[in-house]
Amino acid sequence: MTHYDIMASGDKSTGAVFVVCPYIVKGIHRILDPEMRLEEAKGLAEAIQLNVKGAEFFKQHIIRSATYLSKGHVENFAGVIKALEVNLVFIDAPISPIQQRNLENAWNCKVIDRTGIILEIFGARARTAEGRFQVELAALSYQRTRLVRSWTHLERQRGGFGFTGGPGETQLELDRRLIDERMARIKKELEDVKRTRSLHRKARKRIPYAIVALVGYTNAGKSTLFNRLTRANVVAENLLFATLDPTMRRVRLSSGREIILSDTVGFIADLPTFLVAAFRATLEEVLEADLILHVRDSSHAATNVQRQDVLKILKDLGVDHVYEENGIEVLNKCDRLEPTEAERLKTKAPRARHPAQCVISALDGQGVQALLDKIDQLLARKEKISTFALSLADGKKIAWLYSHGEVLDRTDDEVKAHIKVKISLENREKFNQLLKS
Repeated sequence: MTHYDIMASGDKSTGAVFVVCPYIVKGIHRILDPEMRLEEAKGLAEAIQLNVKGAEFFKQHIIRSATYLSKGHVENFAGVIKALEVNLVFIDAPISPIQQRNLENAWNCKVIDRTGIILEIFGARARTAEGRFQVELAALSYQRTRLVRSWTHLERQRGGFGFTGGPGETQLELDRRLIDERMARIKKELEDVKRTRSLHRKARKRIPYAIVALVGYTNAGKSTLFNRLTRANVVAENLLFATLDPTMRRVRLSSGREIILSDTVGFIADLPTFLVAAFRATLEEVLEADLILHVRDSSHAATNVQRQDVLKILKDLGVDHVYEENGIEVLNKCDRLEPTEAERLKTKAPRARHPAQCVISALDGQGVQALLDKIDQLLARKEKISTFALSLADGKKIAWLYSHGEVLDRTDDEVKAHIKVKISLENREKFNQLLKS
């Protein structure tokens, strides 16, 4: 499957890229629909304003250790790259440093793999200091894995001061040490961010507000939904990873209940584990969420494959059980569906299921009020109004109720405080354990 846009003769475009999308038939590399995979690869390139001059999806049976691609493909693409006059090739697969170097030598141009281009996108999107730290940490983790004698300058030795009598450290060792030191500093900075966010979270619990986190495949419409629910102005574009830094806003539901809605970075297929690890500070809002909204692009041809990718990442984060018990699958972009298909989804959605389903269009507002009502219903299910009679001298237990529930009424007599509180079932169980201690 090939798409070419042969340029007119003239200057080489500095932003021109050729996209190579290999599918290893007998490997572990999983396939979307060929056209969808190719479109996603082109979307990744376009997300950082690269001009896609050609793209090709193809199958091969083995991964060649020297170049990843077969010898025939390497030779054929050399002619295509020369004809397209591009200076960058994006291979939509994870390639090793040696494979990258060999391909660059064969094609006489820069080569970047899937992980590398996602890092480029993240670097361009990060706006806050936290986001930039997370991107740098991920980039350093990526670079460290590529210090494997890929370039000969890394083998040169750096002279020591003569104190030990040794030959000094090699350039490779020096680069690795500098990367490790920088990564340690960034991790310390992110720990400070984590502590700050933890303090904010404790403050919210004292109010308390439920946390509702939006997750989903990139470009599923999370930010558009976030803007509609919160009347915010978060960047929402038809672009992969348009939102990177987390955003949180307060939303009042019909019952008067207030929630904190959190928009998070979009997920994507084959997201490297170190990227998930680097963004763990951001994704902690998902880990702490009372309710998870999985926003899906119901109009996308590969929506079911994208769903599996998101569920895999939720499992990697250890919150899949939270989603199963307290989640809503939000089938977005129903305005793009044929009327009969949209009606079929709407008829199917109300059936009892875990997680629950809602069919909406964040763009024009269809089904959004029903989604808000479902959020209200699920959060109410987790709460119960209870009354406790506690000794006035037991200030610790009284303070615990105020910090973990919503006190509705309190009456004090000479010896006891009679407190009526709305509290989650989980916190009620914790309080019962506290009473027994």
